[in-house]
Amino acid sequence: MQGAADKQAARIDGFTPEQRFFISHAQGWCRNSSPEAVRLQAQTDPHSPPKYRVNGVVVNMPEFQKAFSCKTGTPMAPQDRCVVW
Repeated sequence: MQGAADKQAARIDGFTPEQRFFISHAQGWCRNSSPEAVRLQAQTDPHSPPKYRVNGVVVNMPEFQKAFSCKTGTPMAPQDRCVVW
């Protein structure tokens, strides 16, 4: 009989719970935008485009690196990270 911890740690579609957390965060920002729309947004909207709202955050998170086994020094796990707190 499996316990609650075993159910939580189960992979779904091959992804761990930690990976699913980051995937769901990214899916919340998923958009299809034409290059023209992105250019207009950059000129008129003070907010970052969705791609950078996701990658610009997780690239600085050791938890993301650990969840996806990113090697230090790769684009999604740079050697020098931005640390705010």
